[in-house]
Amino acid sequence: MPSPLVTVFLFAHQDDEYGVYELIHQSVCQGRQVMCIYFTTGVRSTDDPSTRNRESLAVLNDMGVPADNVIFAGAALGISDLNLHRSLREASDWFEAWLLSHSHIDEMFVTAWEGGHPDHDSLHAIAVHTCVRVGIANVLRQYSLYNAFNRPKPFFRVLAPLPHNGRVDLTSIPWSRRLRFLKYTLRYSSQRGSWVGLFPFMLLHYVLRGTQAVQGTSVERLQERPHDGPLYYEHRKFATWPDVRSRIQEWRAQKDNSSIADD
Repeated sequence: MPSPLVTVFLFAHQDDEYGVYELIHQSVCQGRQVMCIYFTTGVRSTDDPSTRNRESLAVLNDMGVPADNVIFAGAALGISDLNLHRSLREASDWFEAWLLSHSHIDEMFVTAWEGGHPDHDSLHAIAVHTCVRVGIANVLRQYSLYNAFNRPKPFFRVLAPLPHNGRVDLTSIPWSRRLRFLKYTLRYSSQRGSWVGLFPFMLLHYVLRGTQAVQGTSVERLQERPHDGPLYYEHRKFATWPDVRSRIQEWRAQKDNSSIADD
């Protein structure tokens, strides 16, 4: 039997899969091998990520993704929530080695370059730069989670792709799956505080639009501020754009001065 084609989903935190429920469903139904990788622990450095891991594993398992196909790279690397932009080299070295050891990858999805969370944007930079290095940039696309484009503080948009990231490809989600996906969002009990803010927007999205949106990626976008005005993670004081930008620029320069064989 030929090896199945592989679809890879890249997440910064456990529960980020809410942005691609429909894509995961489609990939499983198509008989693809679905791989999910989490690049942070999803919690502070002093906290235990096991509860968050179990919540995401339960949702993914219900969707048909076996636990063996879920990798908690952030836990193995010791990268806690809000610290991926400080661990770009470690995460990208691991990811590059992982990509080089896996064939048949013809689809990959990563969090968007949108200024919502510094870990999301950092993961986006890692994915784009690494895929270019190993020659598979054509398989990578991005999905939006949340951003503050054209929103006054403290408001934000959910599942709303930035026009700055190019053409949006939309897929309509049947009503039966919209209801199923909304139920999944209620299963992240450890994140009730976050989902109090997210759930109403998810509900509106599924009622009014009910679409799965993806966009292409571009290495040139890594030079640009995600959008004009304050970014959502700046509203929340999680990080500043100048700090995130400088760390990404420094890391890219280091990687560009090394060969894949060196790493």
